[in-house]
Amino acid sequence: MGNELQINPEVAAEILTRFVREEVTKIGFKRVVVGISGGVDSSTSAFLAERALGKENVRGIIMPYRTSNPDSTHHAKQVVAMTGIQSETVEITPMVDAYFEQVPNADNRRRGNVMARQRMIVLYDKSAELDALVLGTSNKTEFLLGYTTLWGDMACAVNPLGDLYKTQVWQLAEYLGVPKEIVGKPPSADLWAGQTDEDELGFTYREVDRLLYFMVDKRYTISELIEEGYEDPFIRKVFSIIQRTQYKRRLPVIAKLSHRTIDRDFRYPRDWGV
Repeated sequence: MGNELQINPEVAAEILTRFVREEVTKIGFKRVVVGISGGVDSSTSAFLAERALGKENVRGIIMPYRTSNPDSTHHAKQVVAMTGIQSETVEITPMVDAYFEQVPNADNRRRGNVMARQRMIVLYDKSAELDALVLGTSNKTEFLLGYTTLWGDMACAVNPLGDLYKTQVWQLAEYLGVPKEIVGKPPSADLWAGQTDEDELGFTYREVDRLLYFMVDKRYTISELIEEGYEDPFIRKVFSIIQRTQYKRRLPVIAKLSHRTIDRDFRYPRDWGV
């Protein structure tokens, strides 16, 4: 990782703590719910939420599936113990398997998407029960690569990590005190046994993050990226992924018929009028 992706974690933690506190409370809420998977992203969001709102106002929801790695639940409970936040475990196996009894031939991608969306069903139900907002856990790398499930793990009301690349989340997590075994383990959505993010993507986060920084933040051309040492096929592959997944990063496209179409002419912030 080059210096381009180095952050000041103390400053970042202060900004994001204030962000969570202000975005939650200014529209009349005081609590959040966050799905804790035992991975570094959800752990970091949980640590930030506890700093921002206090442990009594954060509910961590652990949602294992029968094929989940037992370490994931162990690490999630470790985060709960360290932060002191409230928590509960909701086993999603009966819900997911009830659907797949009707579609037994679904591949891993479909199964993973259903699991991610089922977890979000649980989180939004808990948000209604507790009068709380759902706190996001997806990072900038995942958003740019579309390595998220639409209306699944990317769904939330407030996201403190969405402008941090994965390698920057690792830096922030270390500063906040997220356990080293969580920060250091291979990133995985834990959707099936042995699954890892980097195996699915075909490259590591450390490889792609710097490329994404130059490509997106600095707007380098392909020739400039090649000068930075990246091979043309890798550049074009990543660029193609970003293009193909753009639909995940915007509101649904609405056909324009009236004078003030939502998301075209009617673009007030979410706290408009509060």
